Amino acid sequence: MSHKAGFVNIIGNPNVGKSTLMNAFVGEKLSIITSKAQTTRHRILGIVNGENFQVVLSDTPGIIKPAYELQASMMDFVKSAFDDADLLIYMVEIGEKELKDEAFFNKITNAKIPVLLLLNKIDKSNQEQLEEQVQLWAKKVPNAEIIAISALEGFNVKEVFDKIIELLPESPPYYPKDQLTDKPERFFINETIREKILMHYKKEIPYAVEIDTEEFFEEENIIRIRSVIMVERETQKGIIIGHKGSALKRVGVEARKDLEKFFGKQIHLELYVKVNKNWRSDQRQLKRFGYNQ
Repeated sequence: MSHKAGFVNIIGNPNVGKSTLMNAFVGEKLSIITSKAQTTRHRILGIVNGENFQVVLSDTPGIIKPAYELQASMMDFVKSAFDDADLLIYMVEIGEKELKDEAFFNKITNAKIPVLLLLNKIDKSNQEQLEEQVQLWAKKVPNAEIIAISALEGFNVKEVFDKIIELLPESPPYYPKDQLTDKPERFFINETIREKILMHYKKEIPYAVEIDTEEFFEEENIIRIRSVIMVERETQKGIIIGHKGSALKRVGVEARKDLEKFFGKQIHLELYVKVNKNWRSDQRQLKRFGYNQ
């Protein structure tokens, strides 16, 4: 029996449901899902294996016009998604009319590989609006096959996955068949903590935060983790910690529960907060945190 494998890269504006879709395909929570924009900062691979296929999915940051070095690095991850794709998923939501970057849009419309345009969040629309949107995108991206979905509700998700397998080239697997992602454990610890900060803090706080897991010790029955929450200013440090440490404690408790599910083991999590001035604009710091690779 022949084997299919390939890279399926998901791109689109912020907050259109890219991470929700990838997590639905993989069946594991690999990418942060919140109502805030720009939650995905890295390019995250999720690997789905079957007896005769391997789909290497890539979730990318939402396309924006960069305002500082961190965002420029995020857009580099999006650019790289065009380089190795065997199939491109361009995701839009009902009511959307354009991609926020014309150069990326031209890359999609001139792509030499199959393009699936997924019209997401159709659970928030009616039939008339849906038909209008399909016509609009059919004109804008004539090289794409359009499928209406609801990633959150699971509507047409299996149909999209079946279409992906149909379009993939014949190839041996790129990764071991038991591998779920290309990221190490510490990456998911950092992302889990960052997700809780995105959920509980407002304004600029979540975007000024980076997590650095300094220690990860796995014993037979418990994993001991020590992570540092980096902020840019002293005032942000105070907000993260909260009155008598209550806000930081809430982040720690919720992150620990999620990590125990993810690893299937008891977790001991220590959290600290440090000021790391202007890390988002510091090339050396960004490289250390896995950006500018």
